[in-house]
Amino acid sequence: MDHLLLSSVQSRNIGPDTLIWQFTIVLPGAVIGRNCNINSHCFIENKVKIGDNVTVKCGVYLWDGVTIEDNVHLGPNVTFTNDLYPRSKHKFSLLETTVRKGASVGANATILCGVTIGEYALIGAGSVVTKDVPGNTLWVGNPARQRGYVCNCGNKLNDRMTCLQCRKEYKLDNGVVRAI
Repeated sequence: MDHLLLSSVQSRNIGPDTLIWQFTIVLPGAVIGRNCNINSHCFIENKVKIGDNVTVKCGVYLWDGVTIEDNVHLGPNVTFTNDLYPRSKHKFSLLETTVRKGASVGANATILCGVTIGEYALIGAGSVVTKDVPGNTLWVGNPARQRGYVCNCGNKLNDRMTCLQCRKEYKLDNGVVRAI
């Protein structure tokens, strides 16, 4: 645990088996679940909640109002914003941002504040998410747009809404992806 000596971990709300690597700052109000891996050069502000089994890769800053649910993967340098109309030294309304259970966000993606990324959604590297993302959908680009559907295991579904990796089948039910 020598790497903790090179970090500033001020929160006592950190679950067992969670690793926090060097050059990371965790403010006292942050809540981090069990079995998480918080890589180096991260910043976690006071009003942040991180669930269990979450991976936060290097260079991710989590600002007040961000909630990361269980089993989420945040790739390197994922950027969360905290102000839609930034100006120096002004007050702003804190908009909550949520990444739901099982979702993955690719490297260098930008997530605007106030959005929700649905369960098991997949955000491609470098994408800019400006609106809510439904569960089990694949979004890429700037601005990010839906480009398909993904299985809970993370693989893209084919045209018949079947995962070729785990063979799980899905259906669309009023625009919502559901496992059969």
